[in-house]
Amino acid sequence: MIYHYIDSYINYLETEKNCSGHTVSGYRRDLFHGVDFFAGALGRKDSELLPGDIDVRLMRSYLGDLFYSGLAKTTVSRRLSAWRSFFRYLGREGLIERNPLKGLSSLKAGRRLPHFLFREECGVLIESPGGGSPLPLRDRAIMEVLYSSGIRVGELVSLDLENVRLSAGDITVMGKGSRERVAPLGSYAVESLRLYLDEGRPRLVKDSGERAVFVNFRGGRITDRGVRKIIKKYVNLLGLQSTISPHTMRHTFATHMLDNGADLRAVQEILGHKNLSTTQIYTHLTRERLKQVYLKSHPRVKMKKDEG
Repeated sequence: MIYHYIDSYINYLETEKNCSGHTVSGYRRDLFHGVDFFAGALGRKDSELLPGDIDVRLMRSYLGDLFYSGLAKTTVSRRLSAWRSFFRYLGREGLIERNPLKGLSSLKAGRRLPHFLFREECGVLIESPGGGSPLPLRDRAIMEVLYSSGIRVGELVSLDLENVRLSAGDITVMGKGSRERVAPLGSYAVESLRLYLDEGRPRLVKDSGERAVFVNFRGGRITDRGVRKIIKKYVNLLGLQSTISPHTMRHTFATHMLDNGADLRAVQEILGHKNLSTTQIYTHLTRERLKQVYLKSHPRVKMKKDEG
């Protein structure tokens, strides 16, 4: 049964690749969606399907059906990527003799520029949790840390107390592919996190053995979804764009760093990107920054200014 192989692959993602729960759920969902189509196309029960039943022709038919249903190219590409990764895993484990998707070309999807916040918007959002009660202290610390370090939401919720060094102004996170890195914290994030750890977290945690830095109102480790709900709450209160998410804070961190002259490779290291090309997407500049460069550099603008 193909589900047996998928379960083995999912276990590999969780235990060996150390993928976040969000990532694992996405892979499982994409693979299960494909199984339903393949079984229907072959006139078989999904429980009878085997990896060897899937070939290039069948996969092309599946991709065509996805496009026909109106899905975005990025979504179709993601589902194809899930199946490619699944078959590569089966090949490495010796569970299949050949990769049935080896001759299938990748989809070329246009890369969208990431959405980010302007400095004023970011400041208003981060400072919106008010008061000294535990939850606002936690919410402020969460947003300060996300913006200050550029870490992923999965890395944030996985933070344990021993990962935090306030005196050094940094945190240690486990990124994709089980790659550990140190992410810096600015003074605002350090102070906000210190306040939460001293005055907020102790009033939330019920179990002295809990090691999670960020906890929910019950005192247990907060989830990715919980962080998303927190940010959405303040976004709605402020009337900001509804597309703002924890990942927007990561985009904002990278954009602001590069806009202010940070070295591209340094930002790559902080973000934990394996390839520099992934970081280069952030080299776009805001309209205001472009305007400043133009006014400072264009000779005709200088002449007009001098003449006036």
